[in-house]
Amino acid sequence: MRTDVRFPTNGLQLAGHLYLPDLTDLPEGVDGPLAAIVVGHQTTGVKEQSPAVYAARLVEEGFAVLTFDAAFQGESEGMPRGLEDPFQRAEDFRAAVSYLTTRPEVDPDRIGVMGVCGSGAYVPYAAQTDHRMRAVAGVSGTDVPSFFRDADPAGWKEMVAASGTLRSAEAAGEPAATFPVLPEKADAATPAPIADFVDYYKTPRGRHPRSTGDLVTRSADLLDQFDSFADVAKIAPRPLLMIAGTEAVTRGFSEKAVADSPGNAELFLVEGASHVDLYDRDPYITPAAAKLVEFFRKHLA
Repeated sequence: MRTDVRFPTNGLQLAGHLYLPDLTDLPEGVDGPLAAIVVGHQTTGVKEQSPAVYAARLVEEGFAVLTFDAAFQGESEGMPRGLEDPFQRAEDFRAAVSYLTTRPEVDPDRIGVMGVCGSGAYVPYAAQTDHRMRAVAGVSGTDVPSFFRDADPAGWKEMVAASGTLRSAEAAGEPAATFPVLPEKADAATPAPIADFVDYYKTPRGRHPRSTGDLVTRSADLLDQFDSFADVAKIAPRPLLMIAGTEAVTRGFSEKAVADSPGNAELFLVEGASHVDLYDRDPYITPAAAKLVEFFRKHLA
């Protein structure tokens, strides 16, 4: 059963979907109050995309699942639209956990968190200091500023430098400047990882009307001072699971997060999967979801 919900974060209302299993037909060994999992969406994504795919798998296994749109994005409140504020993104996850603790169906001492793509890095960042997050997982986890910076160092530096001027323009009443993260179409000259994103976001496969693909340009100065995994060791002794495809251009983020953790972290590689394959493709989602179920069952028991 899926219910539309709203909950507060820093004076804004976030829009979410709460998925609850059929309480009369729970898997063997599962009873209420339920263990619950917060699932965050990818950068430029919305809750109806990858989070819905993983929520469907997890709720079948008897977990309560909360997905939501980040502040400034999707159906959630916040202006300017399309702002990518990593610190607010972390706060959104804390707010989601707070909301779950108020639900009578949920055991507040058995809440886990996971995220896909950018959320797969925002979740570990939030969990470093929020110890209510008892088990933490990332799927294709990506440190967003590092991804942009590595793709075009000079262009990224220019965006950061221009951010102050853009803030002044907004203060004078001009609309927030935005930029498209992806081209509308891929061709033979498009790098393979970018073409992979285009195939998801710009086609019926993953397109959603509220996933615009545009980010506020001055997000760059917020992102540039953010490092998702710098203090990842703080999550310990709570468990961390990082799932990545063997062919993912972002695989290194997961490997480093696990390497920098003090024995509490596990890396699970999905053979043959790219970064985007783990958004929705069943041959890769199935082993990833099975691993997540095993992980959360063990650590939210």
